[in-house]
Amino acid sequence: MTATPTTPPPALRPYLTARHELLWQEADAFAAEHVAPRTARMEAAPGRVERKVAELMAARGWFAVTVPAGFGGLGAGHVAKTVLVHRIARVSAAAAAILQATLIPVGGLSLFASHEQKARWLPRVADGSLLLSIAVTEPSAGGHIGGIETTATWDGKHWVITGSKVHIGNSHLAGAHLVVARTAEAGVSSSQALTAFLVESDRKGLTVAGHRPGLGLHGFSAGRLDLDHVRVPADNIVGEVGQGLHVAQGSSILYGRPNLTALSLGIHEAAVTTTTAYLTTRPRYGGSLADLPALRDRIGEMEARLRAARILAYQAVHLLDEGLPCDDADLINAKYLGHQWAAQSVQDAMELHGAQALDTDYPLQRPWRDIQHTYPPAGTGEVQRIRLADAALGEAHVQWSQRLAAETTWAHPGPTAA
Repeated sequence: MTATPTTPPPALRPYLTARHELLWQEADAFAAEHVAPRTARMEAAPGRVERKVAELMAARGWFAVTVPAGFGGLGAGHVAKTVLVHRIARVSAAAAAILQATLIPVGGLSLFASHEQKARWLPRVADGSLLLSIAVTEPSAGGHIGGIETTATWDGKHWVITGSKVHIGNSHLAGAHLVVARTAEAGVSSSQALTAFLVESDRKGLTVAGHRPGLGLHGFSAGRLDLDHVRVPADNIVGEVGQGLHVAQGSSILYGRPNLTALSLGIHEAAVTTTTAYLTTRPRYGGSLADLPALRDRIGEMEARLRAARILAYQAVHLLDEGLPCDDADLINAKYLGHQWAAQSVQDAMELHGAQALDTDYPLQRPWRDIQHTYPPAGTGEVQRIRLADAALGEAHVQWSQRLAAETTWAHPGPTAA
């Protein structure tokens, strides 16, 4: 998995401005200088949360890549966000996961917070002093938002939040968590029963469980939050009371799914690059393994998937940036197929390497483990297919990409970080 800087492939040129291409080069250079030298350490110590890479990305303002310049951000939009996650993920999916996990709640604030709340929180994201997490998933409910059991009750002065959240990205790095809790009695429709709160990590009663490494993404934390009568003021509500479902879904569809698409794309590209490098340098029968027709056939299939995945990853976010018609199904499909294709190519890569892939110090095991982490978040494959079936049958739900188009138009990306 090379960290050598590259230029964007010609097929992506319709979606990239000159500034996007500069950001592409900047991300590649950053990954080569700061991420690649740390990957071995991150793999060797999976119980350790990687903080230095987060600090370096924060110093470049990348956690605020979609935050308007008026709040200190880069104001560069969704394509720029995809470029950053994609290019870093090809070197380390864990480092890219740290970036994308904060970009989701930042998106939620950008879409639903009041002007005063944005002025209070977003400049701190932009200057790197505040990382965020979004806390929706629960132990019993999983990704079923309607099954959320965490409650928030009003005691006359504060909202009091009690419950638990799991699989929370950046749980150990975040200075505040965008928590979705139930504020209505049982039986009320989830479209009106939930509310989103920004809960600072130092509030009494909030506990972050110790970091437990996952199968992959070593160095990235996705832990558990326990809230025991955590008191937050009314002005920490993001959106309105009863609007929590909108905050969760809008953030997931417009930010979470494209982010995971970019993460899968980086892993996919790493697997193809590693495999082609191996096959072309492995001698066999007076030539190399890459000369064998059976192996070339499989490489051709991997390349076909990768090329298609690139287009899906960038096309939909380009439409968002330009304010052009875009269905939520396009974002859902990109996440679904991006993972499926990457997972298949990574499996093919493992098989094409034979026993070489089984050595613990060979880098191919990392993408094989990491790609497993892009399936469950923001809706499993089963959920994505149900939503795609809804679209095919004309039963699509709220179109967040169209409803919020005016707030997610980035036709003229701002400058990259210095």
